[in-house]
Amino acid sequence: MISPELMTVVQNEFALDWDGLHGLYHWQRVREIGLRLARLTGANPTVVELFAFLHDAKRANNHRDPEHGARAAEFARSLQGSLIRLSDREFERLAFACRYHTNGLTEAHVTVQTCWDSDRLDLGRIGMTPDPRYLCTSAAREPEMIEWAMLQCQPWIESRRQKGPT
Repeated sequence: MISPELMTVVQNEFALDWDGLHGLYHWQRVREIGLRLARLTGANPTVVELFAFLHDAKRANNHRDPEHGARAAEFARSLQGSLIRLSDREFERLAFACRYHTNGLTEAHVTVQTCWDSDRLDLGRIGMTPDPRYLCTSAAREPEMIEWAMLQCQPWIESRRQKGPT
């Protein structure tokens, strides 16, 4: 469970639109997808949940920002031992997942793979269906999982459509 104190720190550090493409609703979907996957893959759900709320927390923009994963890993490191309490091994998995989540990698510990898949399965928010070739786990590659993940994006997409151009 993400503590209210941790969420306050993340929100205060987040430079983009809280309701935007890489903001809170994306993180909530990544969490939901990730926890569903973790039950199937055996991944550490605490690491998966922390990843969901940290992986994009240090984005500078919604477009090309190749260093945001590294910044997210360092941000997490600054919180380890205070607002984040993981074993060294589990923390290193979290930091690795954050650092490399946009590099297209598929080989890693199952907890890291589950983190990456949870983010990639939320591509429906930008109108892209996740390509199974870029998903790490067999659970994520299941057509039913991809379809379910795509459906999770629909309420956010509809709310953005109703708001109109910003």
